[in-house]
Amino acid sequence: MSELQNQMKQAVADAAVEQFRDGMVVGLGSGSTAALMIKGLGERLASGHLKDIVGVTTSFQGEVLAAQLGIPLRSLNAVDRIDLAIDGADEVDPSFQLIKGGGACHVQEKLVAARADRFIVVVDSTKLVERLNLGFLLPVEVLPGAWVQISQQLKAFGGEADLRMATRKAGPVVTDQGNLVLDVRFEGGIADPVSLEKNINNIPGVLENGLFVNLADEVLVGQVDDGVASARSLEKAN
Repeated sequence: MSELQNQMKQAVADAAVEQFRDGMVVGLGSGSTAALMIKGLGERLASGHLKDIVGVTTSFQGEVLAAQLGIPLRSLNAVDRIDLAIDGADEVDPSFQLIKGGGACHVQEKLVAARADRFIVVVDSTKLVERLNLGFLLPVEVLPGAWVQISQQLKAFGGEADLRMATRKAGPVVTDQGNLVLDVRFEGGIADPVSLEKNINNIPGVLENGLFVNLADEVLVGQVDDGVASARSLEKAN
């Protein structure tokens, strides 16, 4: 990762932390930008600039980091609301439709985003695309005993699916829920994310896919202009 990209991630993470208010129940996302945001939240709680925050994490990674920073945590089942969720994305299109799941955490991420009164997406400018899936594969979490069958059904939708393999471990990636991930490419990208999300989730054996449709309320983008990193709120296309 380039130093400029690191600066963009830090700028947008800092902007995200500014959204938190005392007394909130907050959804804490996964991935590199979200990790910087969680660190910033921990610092504000430790310094007393924020208080009475309760976090709901979207991954074991986030849970470990938040616990190390002393951020009070509860499970999704233990809260009656989430005031604000902040998470990253792997791709964002002009209509604020997303692909997530590069870290294989998209099931819990979608649960938290769907529960939140407000969902803010934080990305650097490299994640902005005109059409989803031209550059980033669509993750689909599946039951281990059904991945071949599901791959065949995805092929009928025009998708080429590969089982995601682990690095520094023999065999496939296993999610926090104990499932496998198929990474899917559709020829020409995804023209209709709304329909495709429903169609994939209707395949027996699919737990969830990485299309986040009509969930993002705001997208904060980190950018660098004349060597200076900053964050801006993206305008949504009609």
